[in-house]
Amino acid sequence: MKKSKKLNFVLFLLIAIIITISVFIPYKQALVFLEIENNESITYIPLATGDTFKIKYTHSIHLTDVIESYQATAQGNIRQYELEYENYAIGMPSAASEGEIFEVKDGKYYIKNMKRDFPFFVLRVGQVRANHTLIYQKKAYPLADFIEPGSRIKIEIKKLNVIQQLRGVEILDD
Repeated sequence: MKKSKKLNFVLFLLIAIIITISVFIPYKQALVFLEIENNESITYIPLATGDTFKIKYTHSIHLTDVIESYQATAQGNIRQYELEYENYAIGMPSAASEGEIFEVKDGKYYIKNMKRDFPFFVLRVGQVRANHTLIYQKKAYPLADFIEPGSRIKIEIKKLNVIQQLRGVEILDD
């Protein structure tokens, strides 16, 4: 009977160690929105390699919509692959770069075939007009619903562990 208690204790200890380790090992890839000041995750969406998302906002000068389209790469980067806008005045491109395609369709301007990779990018969530909105799987999520307007955030793809997921807010849960 003593051997049985020892075996049970060893099994319990092994299970406790495995559970503890699994809680801290990052495994779930996500698009993460981090506070710049403390690099803490404030919100995220699960995002697999190849998944796409868009950031839509109202341009501060023209007051027209701009839509930036992105994709998660196998290297864990964020690739901008398209830009859509309604006015190419101040702050907007009037032509495509090498290898890209510039199109005008239904009064909108498009730059397609973009291959601009970023390990992350920084965004200030608009306080007045910008209305920054994440579009994922054809659903719109205003960032101001999850992030304090005026905040500077870092957007990146990273793997999260269970603790990080519990601390952050998953946008798709709302």
